[in-house]
Amino acid sequence: MNTTPKKKVALILTGGGARAAYQVGVLKAIAEMSSKDDANPFPIIIGTSAGAINSAALAIYGEKFCDAVMRLQRIWRNFHVSQVFRSDFIGIMKSGANWMMSVIMGGLGKHNPASFLDRAPLRLLLAKYLPCDQIKKSIDSGVIESIGITASAYGAGRSEVFYYSSQDIEPWERSRRIGRPEEITIEHLMASSAIPFIFSAIRLGNDYYGDGSMRQIAPISPAVHMGADKVLVVGVTNRRSNVPESDKEPKYPSLAQIGGHILNSIFIDSLETDIERLRRINKTIDLIPTHQLIEHDVKLRPVDVMVISPSEDLQLISTKHYMGLPRTIRFFLRGIGAMDEKGSSLMSYLMFEKYFCRELINLGYKDAMQRKAELMNFLDMKKSDGSDD
Repeated sequence: MNTTPKKKVALILTGGGARAAYQVGVLKAIAEMSSKDDANPFPIIIGTSAGAINSAALAIYGEKFCDAVMRLQRIWRNFHVSQVFRSDFIGIMKSGANWMMSVIMGGLGKHNPASFLDRAPLRLLLAKYLPCDQIKKSIDSGVIESIGITASAYGAGRSEVFYYSSQDIEPWERSRRIGRPEEITIEHLMASSAIPFIFSAIRLGNDYYGDGSMRQIAPISPAVHMGADKVLVVGVTNRRSNVPESDKEPKYPSLAQIGGHILNSIFIDSLETDIERLRRINKTIDLIPTHQLIEHDVKLRPVDVMVISPSEDLQLISTKHYMGLPRTIRFFLRGIGAMDEKGSSLMSYLMFEKYFCRELINLGYKDAMQRKAELMNFLDMKKSDGSDD
């Protein structure tokens, strides 16, 4: 009889605005590999930005994993930008007028704008579909073990992970990043998904917080602190794509191109670096005899990692669907250069429209199913008849 304890698998859902629809497709594939009434296969869930919202849904409805994924699909497959931020003419004009007055008055106005877009609709959506008080119930009942939501503290200038767990996890503090135990609320989800400049920061306690991908120099670290032996990372960017050099005379980058470049740096670079670091640590540990690790009280341990990321460029996919955006948003994006090929990256983060989201869900599903055997082996899953795939 095999008495080896089952390894704890952590799910890390990264940030990326509307690109997080891709994660739903990957989760859909995993749900199909599971039995219909199986509980959440991930005892530890870490979410950042839009991935934090998907993470909360898995925690709330995790008693039946397939049901949780179905709920996520229902929302993402029928998304409209008006459910995330105000896209009506009055809302956009009000925001534009506020920014114009702030510039004219040199920031001396009584109510200076905090962001380009108003996310009041998203708060209503989350309140309707994500009763965060149920997270505590899921953890107390053993459906999941731990959940962590990452946000960036503007005042403290650091990345913070708010976590809630059934385990005795000591708060941690590292350079520019900490972990603190706290019950997860809608405010944490709003803070974690507050893309800088575009969406306003959220106050939590004595500080204001923005998108969790900012200053997140070690995205995998929270899962390790929470006891993960394996980590499944679902990214939202084609890690293999390289933009070829052009022979054309370069044009000065548009505001959208600069903004997209900044967002790509926030959402991508730290994750790839952390994965490389983890794999180097694993190789180093393999070279050290076990008795020496014990003798010298080395706390490092190997953590397996698997990454699923888009096989296609989501930026290019977004350009096919820009006409699905409301006219007001198209006007706004065209004005800052987001309709150009090099500026469309920014658009892909804001395209909360059903046809774009559906294509991303289908892509995530396809990419995960192409690695079905590898994925089932990594998650120690068996077919519904009890046999290995």
